[in-house]
Amino acid sequence: MHKEEHEVTVMGAPPSTILLRSTVINIHSKTSVPDHVVWSLFNTLFLNWCCLGFIAFAFSVKSRDRKMIGDVTGAQVYASTAKCLNIWALILGILMTTGFILLLVFGSVTVYHITLQIIQEKRGY
Repeated sequence: MHKEEHEVTVMGAPPSTILLRSTVINIHSKTSVPDHVVWSLFNTLFLNWCCLGFIAFAFSVKSRDRKMIGDVTGAQVYASTAKCLNIWALILGILMTTGFILLLVFGSVTVYHITLQIIQEKRGY
């Protein structure tokens, strides 16, 4: 054997003939547990009256952590608590925001009428 022929046999086949093989593993979860992270984040950023949004966000993160380690029961418990807190945060947020807007409008109208009355009394009308 010549030296060139020996090198080709030791190095193996050319790279174009090597088949690449890959393995795909599909893991299917039997139950899907919603963790409500996006809803909790919305409540934390926009409707965070009484800090319920922040607490709901903490429970949502705990639910996601439990789901990642495979504890479906624990994830469901935390997700249920997060859902309940998100509902209360949403209801209280809407009510308190609406109340604040109404208070601001009626307060502004009252201040305007009082100011107008004081100005009329000073002019002597």
